Amino acid sequence: MAPEREGVRERLPAGATASGRPRAPRLDQPRPPRRRIVPEWDPEAFGRLSERIARFLGTGRFIVWMTVAIIVWVLWNVSAPRELRFDEYPFIFLTLMLSLQASYAAPLILLAQNRQDDRDRVNLEQDRKQNERSIADTEYLTREIAALRIGLGEVATRDWIRSELQDMIKELEGRQNGHRDHHGPFPAMRADRPPGRDAEDH
Repeated sequence: MAPEREGVRERLPAGATASGRPRAPRLDQPRPPRRRIVPEWDPEAFGRLSERIARFLGTGRFIVWMTVAIIVWVLWNVSAPRELRFDEYPFIFLTLMLSLQASYAAPLILLAQNRQDDRDRVNLEQDRKQNERSIADTEYLTREIAALRIGLGEVATRDWIRSELQDMIKELEGRQNGHRDHHGPFPAMRADRPPGRDAEDH
């Protein structure tokens, strides 16, 4: 029996046993998209559309067009022949349309406000970080300027050097004038020369 089973195993193709088992999902490949009954939409595109609608609802153009539409609606249902009227006096259909429009306008306006709040929050966060960087840069520059002032306080400036040189010149002039008064001009040269040297030079 054992040799027969081994022969049967040898006759089976290599992938026959593997095809019967469910394959585990591979980690190196993305999963295939799932089929959904509910249609998908882009939240960003829907948000932009809601902002456009909310922006249009907040303009004077919308108020003018809505007023014109209501006036035409009322005049048509009052003065048109009875067979052509579709909403007679208490204008229930007009009230329903206005209520429907208000029920859609309110969530769209709220959605646009939420998106604006998110943008404002991001802008405030960026402004806060920018202010922190500016404060850090200002503090760094302040420390550098203070260090430069301390360093410049220890460095000899041009005016200080000029004043010191002037004082030294005055002191030298004073000493030279004092020697001339006591010993005459060039006392050192006369003291060094022996007497009678001038006659030999001549």
